[in-house]
Amino acid sequence: MNSFELSSGRISEIRKNSFFVRFNGQELPAKLKGSFYEGDPEGFPVVGDYVSFEYNPAGDSVITGVKERKSLLMRPDQSKTGVMQYMVANVDYVFIVTALNEDYSYNRVARYSSLVQQGGAIPVVVLTKSDLCGNVGRYVREVESISENVRVHAISAIYDIGLDELEEYFEPGVTICFMGSSGAGKSTLLNALTGEETMKTGAVRESDSTGKHTTTHRQLIELENGVSVIDTPGMREVGMAGVQDGIDDTFADIIELESRCRFSDCKHDTEPGCAIKAAIESGELAPERLMLYRNLSNENTRNYAKKKEISKWHKAYKKYLENM
Repeated sequence: MNSFELSSGRISEIRKNSFFVRFNGQELPAKLKGSFYEGDPEGFPVVGDYVSFEYNPAGDSVITGVKERKSLLMRPDQSKTGVMQYMVANVDYVFIVTALNEDYSYNRVARYSSLVQQGGAIPVVVLTKSDLCGNVGRYVREVESISENVRVHAISAIYDIGLDELEEYFEPGVTICFMGSSGAGKSTLLNALTGEETMKTGAVRESDSTGKHTTTHRQLIELENGVSVIDTPGMREVGMAGVQDGIDDTFADIIELESRCRFSDCKHDTEPGCAIKAAIESGELAPERLMLYRNLSNENTRNYAKKKEISKWHKAYKKYLENM
C-alpha cells in the first residue's frame, strides 16, 4: 500500500485526541483532518464509525471523512449539562447489563432503553448474577413491562445459566455494544461468551454491590467469528436530552392511550374522556409508569433546551472570532 493512499476502515478506539483505525486486522494510529474541527461535533468520529483515511505507514494516518451511520448513541455530558456526548455508532444490539443485586434499577433500564431506541439500535437487557436472586421471574416480567421493544435474558456467567439464549445475537457482521454500571458483570459476561479473557474484570464491593471501572474507555474488539463487540465504561447515571422519540418508543403504550383521549391537548387531570385516567383506574396502567414517563420527558425537554442554548452561544462565539 502506498503512503497517503485513500482507504476505508473502522474506528476501534479513541484516547483523547488519538484515534485508532481497524484495517486489514491492524490497529492503525490516526489523527483527524483539520476540517473536522470547523464543523458540527456530531460529525466527529466515534468508536464504531466507518471512516475514510489517508494511510501513512511511517506515522499517523489522517482520517478524512465519516461514512453514513446506521445508528448513533448519545447522551448529555454529565459534567457539561446540555452538551451532547456522542458514544458509539453502527451498533445493531446494545446489551444493557444490570446485576440482580443492588445495581438493579427499573428507572435506569428505562433510560437506557430510551437512549438505545433513539439511537437506532435494539435494546437487549441482560440480567446478570441470576444465581444470587431468589425471584428471577419477577425481574424479567418487570423489565418486559418497560417496553415491547426490549428483549430480556436472565443469566449467570459463572454457572453458565442462560448464556445459550444470547447466541442468536452473535452472527458474523453484527456489532454488539455492552453498557451498564461498573460491577454489573459486563466484562465477566463477555469473557464467558468468548471463552477467553477478552476484558479484565474487577472486584465488587460487598457493601454496595458496586465495582471498579475496569473499562476506562470505549473499545471495539473483533471476535474470531466476525462479530464486533464494543465495551464501554460503567455508567450509573444516564441523562435524557434529544431522545423524546426514544422515550415515546419505550412508553408506546402511554402514547397509544393518549391518542384515545377525547381532547388532543388532554392534560390527564380533570378533563372528561381521558383514556389515561381510565387506564389507571382499571389497572391497565400503573401510576408509577406514567410518572416515570413524565419525569423522563420533562428532563429531556430541560436538557435539550440547554443544549440548544449552548449550541447557539458556541456558534455566535465562533462567528465573533472569525470576524476579529
